[in-house]
Parts: sequence; structure tokens; C-alpha cells
Amino acid sequence: MTTPVLIVPGWGDSGPKHWQSLWEQANPGFRRVVQRDWQYPIRTEWVETLTREIRAAGRPAVVVAHSLGCVAVAHCASAGALPIQGALLVTPPDVEDPDFPPLSEGFAPIPRARLAFPSIVVASRNDPFTDFGRARGLADAWGSRFVDAGNSGHLNADAGFGPWPLGETLLAELLR
Repeated sequence: MTTPVLIVPGWGDSGPKHWQSLWEQANPGFRRVVQRDWQYPIRTEWVETLTREIRAAGRPAVVVAHSLGCVAVAHCASAGALPIQGALLVTPPDVEDPDFPPLSEGFAPIPRARLAFPSIVVASRNDPFTDFGRARGLADAWGSRFVDAGNSGHLNADAGFGPWPLGETLLAELLR
């Protein structure tokens, strides 16, 4: 049996040219966690939906989260034990920054508890939504392996990331 892979987009969902969407198209077994409202995320709703999808996977899943989806995963994990084999957490935003756009509800403060499963945090040195040092601090708090993606913006389609071979390599590590 193959390990279930859950795609967890951030604010606004991941468009058709985003690496998450491309992975999902190339891998019919990957399933996107669909939120009710992508434009005004509410933490309690996002965590409930994510928790339900993780449990519905039927066996421990690997979660592939981008941006606000990473913070949703941290909240989900802090709420109790879930069958998660591992998590790839790409460019978690700093929702605690006073200058963070007021587009979400209840995601701050970001949980700092160690995750109960293997995880990898990928951060960019010039991400407009997170200071590189803050992203490294989240990785340390979560007990995650930290990957420096260099100057890669927010690691999304706007930053030039459709296909993302490094991400595929990191996902393969979590699927082993």
C-alpha cells in the first residue's frame, strides 16, 4: 500500500501552475485538502477540515503544506495525536508579525510544540511573508530538519516555482 499524500495549500489555494497543483496532477493518489474559504481563512475551520482529512486517509499520511497551510498543520498537531507519517512544511508565514496582512483569523500565536512526526521546513531567504530567522526558529521549535532554499521568494508560481525538483526529493525522503 502506498502512503497517502495530502496537499495542504495556503491562503488563496494553489493555482494551476503552483508546484503543489503540478504534483497533484502527476500523482493521482495525492489528495488536496479543500477549505471552505481560501480568501479569509479561519483557523478553527481549517484545522477541523485538515484533521478530518488526515483521519479519513485510512493510514498515516504525509502532509505537504505551503504557506498558511504549514501553520494549520502546526495547530492541528498541537491539538492532539494524529496519524501523520511526516510533513513537508514549505515557507511557513509569520502570522505573528504585526505587518502580516490581516487576511486570516486565529492563526496566531503559532504553536511552538515539537511535532510528533518527522518534518522538514523549507524556507527562503527573501520570502516576503517570513523572516528567514523566524522560519529557522519555527523549524527548531517543531524539531524539523531545516532546508535553506536560498533566494526563492515564497516558493510559489509567482516566484517561478512550477516544477520543483528539490521539493520532490524532500517528499521522497518523508515517504520512505
